[in-house]
Amino acid sequence: MPADTAAIVDPDTYLTGVPHDQLARLRAKSAVTWMDEPPIDRLPAGPGFWGVLRHAEVKEVMRNPAVFSSHLGATQIVDPPNEEALNFVRQMMLNQDPPEHSRLRKLLTRAFTPRAIARLEDRIEGWARDLVTNVADRKECDFATDIAADLPLLTLAELFGVPSEDRWLMFDWSNRVIGYQDQEYAVSARADADGATEMAKRALALRPRPDEYGRLPDQRTREGMPDLYAYAHDLGEYKRRNPGDDIMSNLMREVDDTGGRVSLGEFENLFWLFSVAGNETLRNALPGGMYALMCHVDEYRKLRADRSLLPKAVDEMLRWWSPVMRFRRTATVDTELGGTRIRAGDKVVVWFSAANRDERAFADPDRFDVTREPNDHLGFGHGPHYCIGAHLAKVQMRALFTALFDLLGEVEPAGDPVRLRSNFQNGVKHLPIRWK
Repeated sequence: MPADTAAIVDPDTYLTGVPHDQLARLRAKSAVTWMDEPPIDRLPAGPGFWGVLRHAEVKEVMRNPAVFSSHLGATQIVDPPNEEALNFVRQMMLNQDPPEHSRLRKLLTRAFTPRAIARLEDRIEGWARDLVTNVADRKECDFATDIAADLPLLTLAELFGVPSEDRWLMFDWSNRVIGYQDQEYAVSARADADGATEMAKRALALRPRPDEYGRLPDQRTREGMPDLYAYAHDLGEYKRRNPGDDIMSNLMREVDDTGGRVSLGEFENLFWLFSVAGNETLRNALPGGMYALMCHVDEYRKLRADRSLLPKAVDEMLRWWSPVMRFRRTATVDTELGGTRIRAGDKVVVWFSAANRDERAFADPDRFDVTREPNDHLGFGHGPHYCIGAHLAKVQMRALFTALFDLLGEVEPAGDPVRLRSNFQNGVKHLPIRWK
C-alpha cells in the first residue's frame, strides 16, 4: 500500500494527529483515490474502498443516497461480521436511506428546531458555567474530562428523559463503541452503580467483561452491548407508563410492534444513536476547539476581545478540527465520481477531515481563522444525513466557551494532549490546561 494511504487508514497515525500532509498530497492528485483495507487489530482485511477527499465530491456523495447508500453495507469501513449483524445495524437511522430514514427523522425533527433548543439554552448555559466554576480555583485541570465530557451528557439526559444520575452510562457506551480501536476506551468503565437508578444497576450487571486478552466482544453488535439495550428497553417501558415531555416519551407513543410508526427495535437503536453519536461528536469538538485556540493565541485573544465572533469561531473549530473524520457509503450502481469509475457494490468512504481542508473550498485552509466567512464546512455532514443535533451542539459550544472566557480568561497548555487511537473520531482523551 502507498505510504500516504497506509498512514490514513492506520489508527496509530492519529495518536500524533490527523495526517493532513498525506491527505493534501492525495487530494492534489485526485478527488477520489483507492485505499487498501488491511487487517487492524482483530478486524480482518477487507476488499478496499474508494476514498473521497475533495469538498465538492464529498458533498455529491452525501446528498445522493440513491447512488451512494448508507443502508446497503452500513456506514463503517469494516463490513458487519455476518448478515444477521448487518440486518441489525440497518435498523439504525444512521444506516438507512430515504424513505425509511426520512420517516424516523421526521419523528425527531420537532425536538431539535431552534425554537425547541431555545427552551434549553438557559439550562445549558447554567451547566456550562457550573462545570467551569467547579475547576476555577484549581488553576489547572484536564479540559477533556473535567469540563467537556459532562456538558453533552447533561444536555442529552435532559432532552431524552434519562435520569441525570445515569448519564455516565452514556459516557461508557460511547467510549466502547467509538473507541473500539483504543484499548483505554474499549474497556472503559467510568459508569458505576453509586447513586444510579435500578434500571442502571440492572444494565451494569450485564456489562460484558474483557476476555483474557483484555478484549470486549464486537461493540457494533447487539451481543456486544447488552447493557445498553437492556437499559433502552427498561427506559422505554418506564416512559410508556410514565410519559413526560422528552424525546424518549414521544417516541414510545409511536412504538407498536404490530404496525406502529416505530418498532421497539427502532426505538432501542435510536437510543443507541443518541447515547453514542449525540455524545461523542460534541465531546471531541469541545477539546478540539480548545486546542485550536491554544495553538492560535492571536485568534484566541481576538475572540475574547470580540464575543460577537463566537458563532463564526465555533464553525471554524468544527472545520479545522473535524471531530468526525469519515463515513462510508456503498455504490448501488456503476457510476463516476470526480473522474473515477466506481462499480456497484464498491465501498465509498468520504473523508471530512480532508474535505474541510480543501483549497478549492477554503482560502488558506490550514489556517484557523475565527472570522472565516463563508465557511461551508462539513463538520456535521451534508444532505439527508446532516446532523439533526447540529444547532444544539453549536449552542453548547458557545455556552461552554463563553463560561470559560468569563471565568478563566486565557488558558494555556499544561501538558501534551492525549489523542484517541481511531481513524474515525478525531478524539482527545486528555487535554491538560492551566490559567492564572
